Parts: sequence; structure tokens; C-alpha cells
Amino acid sequence: MARLRTRKHRVVLSRSTGGDIGITLILVILGVFMFLPMWYAIAQSFKPLDELWLFPPRFIVYRPTFKNYQDLFVQMNVSWVPFSRYIFNTVLVSVTGTVGNLFLSSMAAYAFSKIHFPGRKWMFKTIRMSLMFHSTVTSITNYFIMSRLGWVDTYLAKIVPAFCTTLGLYLMKQFMDSQVSESVLESARLDGASEFRTFWMIAMPMVKPAWLTLIIYCFQGLWNAGQSIYIQSEQLKSFNYAIQQIVAGGIKRAGAGAAAQVIMMMVPILVFVVTQSNIIETMGSSGMKD
Repeated sequence: MARLRTRKHRVVLSRSTGGDIGITLILVILGVFMFLPMWYAIAQSFKPLDELWLFPPRFIVYRPTFKNYQDLFVQMNVSWVPFSRYIFNTVLVSVTGTVGNLFLSSMAAYAFSKIHFPGRKWMFKTIRMSLMFHSTVTSITNYFIMSRLGWVDTYLAKIVPAFCTTLGLYLMKQFMDSQVSESVLESARLDGASEFRTFWMIAMPMVKPAWLTLIIYCFQGLWNAGQSIYIQSEQLKSFNYAIQQIVAGGIKRAGAGAAAQVIMMMVPILVFVVTQSNIIETMGSSGMKD
């Protein structure tokens, strides 16, 4: 009779040792290929100008230098708008927009998923159809709306639209349909919990993987956003816009541009690394049975 394999007193899948080694090697190879673009960007930021333009491109830096980062900070200091202002604008819009998007998308998804009101299915179908339209298609209409509201050239023009993304609502609604049990919510209501408390204390912890994914998606989009058609004032523009202006200086600023790209990509990567472990943990343990 075959014996079950155990690891730390837990029964594991009955794979052979060779199968485990093969799967590990495949994952390592895939991980290396996924890491290569990131490594190439980092290597580019430490290359002198004569190595930046070598063909074919090389993943190894033969004469590493910090001059690219020094040039970047020099360009930051000569800007007539302090770079700290660009960074503040980007952090403010990214954090505020992400928090607002998470809160409103979750509440709307809870209403569509667990509250039965007239026209619910028709309204959600309409929202789902809006996924087909790119933001460029609605940019002119949105500009007229912003102008009428007096939000052009203000922070509100970038923050408020970030609150209402169709993809965030759709993602949260699908998770609530599959992960949040009606019987659990009904038990909370019978115990005297208000609808908001049921949403916040019961439903939200059960869909933690969804809102962690939404945080990554929304924050990355806002952090990497460039020039906006609603913003003309230089004091309200984003850090990514300032970086694009540096890179537009030509070949002599290519090194500074490579260093800037590394700085830009590090923050979203850090957010992803911090939340990834939680996503994997909750994916493995989420789900309720009636």
C-alpha cells in the first residue's frame, strides 16, 4: 500500500521528487525571463553614454557609473518648478485616487451583488458595456463636464475620475458574487448589524484578494500617468510628465532618462511586492461554504 508523502506533518500531493525538481526548474526559468526586462532597465541606468547605444543591447555593464543619477538630480535642481512639487502631485493623486476608487468601487459592487433593487441587472449590463470604450473616446465629453464644474486645472480633475473606474467595479462585483455567502450576510443582519457594517466588517475581509489586486492596478495606473488634458498649470503636473521632459532633451539626456525610468518603476514594484504575499495567502484561504 502506497504511503502518503508528508511535509511538516501535513499530507502533500503525491508527486515524485523528480516531478518537484522539474516544476521548480521550470518556475526558475520563467522567473528569470520575467526579471530580464527589469534587470535591463536597471543596467541601462548605470551605463555610460557610449555603452547605452551599443548594438545588440547588452545586459552587462562593463563600466558602471552613477553619473546618470547625478545628471538626473542636476536636471531636477535646474527646473523652475521644484521636483518635490511634481513628486507631491503624483503621490497625492495616486494615493487619494486609489483609496477613493477602492472605497466607491467596493460599495457599488456590494450593492449590485447583494442588494436587490429594481433595475439592478440592467444597470450593471450598461456599466459592463462601458468597458468597450477607451478613455480617449470620451475625453472631449469629459473635458466639457470638467469645464462646467470648474475643475479644469485643479487636482479634482485627476482625482475624482479615478474614483469611478468600471474595471474596479466589475472586479469587485465578480468576487463578491463568488466569495461572499448570502447566509453569512443574513446572519449579520439578524444580529443587528447595519448594512454598512455588514459590508465593511463581513464582506470586505472575504474579498481581500480582489481589493488588493485593485490597489495594485489603480495605483500603478495613476503613478505612471503622464500629461493630462485637464491640467495646464506646471505646478499641478505629475512626476512622470517631468521625467518625460528630461528624456525629451535628446541623446545627451539618455542616461538621466534611464535613471529616471528606474526610479519611476521602483514604487509600483514595491507596492506589488508588499501586497503580493497577502494576495497569495488570501487566495489560498478565502472562500466560504454554506
